[in-house]
Amino acid sequence: MSKRNVFILSLIIFNIIIDQISKIIVREKVEVYSETQIIGEKFILTNVENAGAFLGMGSDLGPTMRVLLLLVLPVIVLGLVVFHVFRDKELDRMSLIGFCCIIGGGFANVLDRFRFGSVTDFLHIDLGGIFRTGIFNIADVSVTTGLIMLLVASFLFKKKPIEE
Repeated sequence: MSKRNVFILSLIIFNIIIDQISKIIVREKVEVYSETQIIGEKFILTNVENAGAFLGMGSDLGPTMRVLLLLVLPVIVLGLVVFHVFRDKELDRMSLIGFCCIIGGGFANVLDRFRFGSVTDFLHIDLGGIFRTGIFNIADVSVTTGLIMLLVASFLFKKKPIEE
């Protein structure tokens, strides 16, 4: 196996492991729906089970649609992204890392949905009128970080158009 492939697998697995460890700790140590202030009312630790996707969207879907949209479709999309990452040897390092974060975070949340029927979310940030999040988890941080890295890389490493 090439160094590049080992790097890709290691980063994906690292993202999954960090997320799963954090969720195990939260499930065992934090009472459901309790709120613990980490930094005043700005950063709060809680424990909620999200049966939907981002910010609970899709939680009111029927069981069949929930399985299709929140399990089957994400697995297919993540599988295609994995295929792309291993196949495209010309990806710049920032994009490669971004894709690995998205894949790791995505699979970590899919793993929760498969095992528990929901995703454990536990972090909440509220900076008053400046910035406020929904409740999220480490996998969500991985996916968001990966998306930001891809966006930045798209500006930094523009590919030259193919001339005809």
